[in-house]
Amino acid sequence: MIQPEIHVIAQRARRIVETLAGEYPSRHGSNPTVLNGAASFIEQEFISLGYQVQSQWYESDGLQVRNIVVEKPGQHPADPSIVIGAHYDTVVGTPGADDNGTGIAGLIELSRLLKEHRNKRTIRFVAFPHEEPPYFFTHRMGSRQYARNLKESGERVFAMLALEMIGYAGEGYRQLYPVPLMRILGRYPKDGNFIALVSNLKSTPLLSMVRKAMRQRGSVGVESLSAPGFIPPLFLSDHSSFWKYGFPALMITDTAFLRNPHYHSSTDTADTLNYEFLAKVVDTVAAAVLALN
Repeated sequence: MIQPEIHVIAQRARRIVETLAGEYPSRHGSNPTVLNGAASFIEQEFISLGYQVQSQWYESDGLQVRNIVVEKPGQHPADPSIVIGAHYDTVVGTPGADDNGTGIAGLIELSRLLKEHRNKRTIRFVAFPHEEPPYFFTHRMGSRQYARNLKESGERVFAMLALEMIGYAGEGYRQLYPVPLMRILGRYPKDGNFIALVSNLKSTPLLSMVRKAMRQRGSVGVESLSAPGFIPPLFLSDHSSFWKYGFPALMITDTAFLRNPHYHSSTDTADTLNYEFLAKVVDTVAAAVLALN
């Protein structure tokens, strides 16, 4: 029996993923009308929850694109803040349901779940463009623009959590690992039925806190890896932008191409996903954010 709130999160998340994948496929800088249409949809979702939305516009190859930013002020505004982010763009020609419609759905649902909680630290929910090639690991990434702005303005960040593909999981799903014998030596699960936390060495203390809170919540299995941040595929998302500027950051992921055979494919559609799993991930991340406050 699905818990009532898990059921609600799953329903709401599915609607968001289906809209992004169905009405805004190929959300990419080469398709600016669709990319900016998706941005407007995400903006309206936040507004419908009662939030004020800020746009951080910047120019990329002559195109104006934007980070979509929602701020939930904390009771102690001088304390280092928490940033939760997800990218809303896709690879050209893909619906991008898991990559990264699920991350955006999770971001929006987290903002809903946390809205009425009194937080000591300011929490920012940010949707980024330009995570995918050819923008990845360049100054054109939305997350690079945002993290650099935080650094230049003297903002202190306690934690950045990047939601990167969080909806593909199940018993019997084949799970691969980036290093030979890693599963056996690290005693990781054989099946792809867990959510993974990935950090660089500097962010290990943050990983420990988040992992503890998520496991205590107990909604979903949680595995983790902390290693030098230059090792692929550890840096392959928006959290790496925050590492670049010295902020502690984690990637929260279903492990992407190590599990999901639809990765960067036209078959990355909404009907391939496990929305109960996605909802449980959101539930556990919400618990972790509250524990960090």
